[in-house]
Amino acid sequence: MLERLCNLVRMEMRSFGVRYGLQPVQLEALTYLTNCNRYSDSPQAVGEYLGLTKGTVSQSLKVLEKKGLLRKQQDRQDKRVVHLAPTAKGRKLVEQASDAKGLELALENTKQSKENELQEMLRSTLRTMQHQNNRKTFAACHTCRFNEQRQEGYVCGVTHEPLSARDIQLICREHQYED
Repeated sequence: MLERLCNLVRMEMRSFGVRYGLQPVQLEALTYLTNCNRYSDSPQAVGEYLGLTKGTVSQSLKVLEKKGLLRKQQDRQDKRVVHLAPTAKGRKLVEQASDAKGLELALENTKQSKENELQEMLRSTLRTMQHQNNRKTFAACHTCRFNEQRQEGYVCGVTHEPLSARDIQLICREHQYED
């Protein structure tokens, strides 16, 4: 059932993307970049998250940039590093794509207690598969063992940089669950 549900979501995304001249991989990259933090917004992180080759990522990002859905920006300290950020147009498209999936609407018909059970079951399954396959977890900072809450706010234990309340809700490629 899970495979069929995932297939249905992919079909809806494919159909949605066609309307905007986008391939599913391009929508997936844009969606990831809308939900990741400043440590995870590089072409390399996109490739790691989606399991894609450097060439596929590069071509996908070029299309998104050409369509005005994405912008590239050099890092201030290290000019070799490129950060990627969806434009307002790109963020709006991701929001529309999320609505097009119909998943949130379908879950509204599920009782809250059942939805929480389902989320926990899926989260556990995901963590187990990531561990078995030696994959990075790519999860929100607030669930990371490196996330530190101090009196002055949140701090990343890896970079020792402050994190905002918004930052800790975003996906990070450095994420690690507590063991």
